[in-house]
Amino acid sequence: MPGSDSSATAGSPVERAVAAVWRIESARIVATLTRYTGDFGLAEDLAQDALLEALAQWPQDGVPANPAAWLTAVAKRRAIDGWRRRERYDDRLAVIAHDLAREQDDALDAPPWDPDAIDDDVLRLVFIACHPVLSREARVALTLRVVGGLSTEQIARAFLVPTATVQQRIVRAKKTLAAAKAPFEVPSREDLPARLGAVLGVLYLVFNEAHAATAGEDLLRPDLGREAIRLARVLAALLPGEPDVHALLALMELTAARFPARVDAQGDPVLLADQDRRLWDRGRIARGRAALARADAFGRGRGAYALQAAIAECHAVVPSVEETDWATIVLLYEALGRIAPSPVVELNRAAAVAMATGPASALRIIDALAEGGALRGYHLLPATRGELLLRLGREEEARSEFAVAAALAGNDRERALLEQKARG
Repeated sequence: MPGSDSSATAGSPVERAVAAVWRIESARIVATLTRYTGDFGLAEDLAQDALLEALAQWPQDGVPANPAAWLTAVAKRRAIDGWRRRERYDDRLAVIAHDLAREQDDALDAPPWDPDAIDDDVLRLVFIACHPVLSREARVALTLRVVGGLSTEQIARAFLVPTATVQQRIVRAKKTLAAAKAPFEVPSREDLPARLGAVLGVLYLVFNEAHAATAGEDLLRPDLGREAIRLARVLAALLPGEPDVHALLALMELTAARFPARVDAQGDPVLLADQDRRLWDRGRIARGRAALARADAFGRGRGAYALQAAIAECHAVVPSVEETDWATIVLLYEALGRIAPSPVVELNRAAAVAMATGPASALRIIDALAEGGALRGYHLLPATRGELLLRLGREEEARSEFAVAAALAGNDRERALLEQKARG
């Protein structure tokens, strides 16, 4: 079932339809249900129950004209049924019952929300999932689950942890929010900045899943990318004086600009050096550069998001890999490593060093990372090492590294590409 702990690749047309609706609309469905029920944990349970009902009914009745509205209406009816069984005829029940009576079947022909309108329901959902009573790990897991529509298996792959660990984090997080009676609201303007870092971190990770899907048949998840960018724009409107918001928006826009060229007609990955840059979205590049300029205009120095956006800008403004200012990119990665050190940043720096000064010096960085063990199980470490060995003419060793990387890759497209490289 989409988003569930046992999520698997959908097989039948109906299963694929349910998976697609959940992937695209899960955040809005759960957010709408949270607003109506006042209970975040209950809202997600109701949404999952509605998905099960869809899997039972749609094969016989057909996929409805507006499946998201169908799921929302079914979930609301289940909420009412549950309250009736517990004899909880309170004001909330009356409001929802009136709303359902007004909708009826003819309302299913129109969305329960305007998909082009920017409302705050999903933003509220992000803030409740990023509530201070939760640990950072729990915030990330919960938000990726309910906002990103990812399964626990996909989240586990993204963070290189066991699936059971993610499951436990999500269960504990929902219990903690219920115990804390966390309100479904955007914090007050006074409290908003203190909560901002967690929200930006989650949106960054959601966008990363869009940029390089951790599992499944598709390399990219543009729907997640669009949602992350939309939420970043909402945040920028709410907090126009926060440079990190503009910097993250810049990073997203500049990175998403390359999406049209990152896969070929068959959906297979296209490496940066081989991309047709005429396909890059010039509108997104312009918006990204403008957002980075707004972040820089505050004069507070570049943070982690702004440095990454600046790296993306270096790629966006040149017509080819050969004309890229790799020396500047290396310096930007070095700065990023000082303010936000991580083995992944070091891995990316090594790739830039290979372009700036050659593969031999980059290989020394990669070997040090491998010896440290922090990236054990991360497929891009042997994949990058394989590329460097190939450039050094050590083809047999390179193929061995590609084979290791293929075995570790969770995404089908990446795995197929690495297996091809391993075969030579």
